[in-house]
Amino acid sequence: MFICSKVVRREELSALAENGFGDMIKGVVDIKRGLLALDADLHADLEALLLDSGSAQNDLWGINLYPDEDEDFIEFDSLINIRPRSGNRSRGVDDPAIRSRIVEIVAKWTET
Repeated sequence: MFICSKVVRREELSALAENGFGDMIKGVVDIKRGLLALDADLHADLEALLLDSGSAQNDLWGINLYPDEDEDFIEFDSLINIRPRSGNRSRGVDDPAIRSRIVEIVAKWTET
């Protein structure tokens, strides 16, 4: 479990996935600070890591990365995304602007 401090290559992501879920790695993005935390059994663990580093709850969104996929590289699906008070009632990310920001941040920290 770590917060990216350098670009993570696809090969590294694939290795992390193989050691965990097989074809997928969990991630949490801080859309305000532009951070990406990766590699935990639960999105909540990555969320806690970012909260401990100074992130705000409302800025954190859970995703899954599929390193061996191109078009379906990012999956917007996590229990931490369910926020009825904020208008996000699904496990996905309903706001297109937030999804776009997540894609930008993932592209910043991963080699795609």
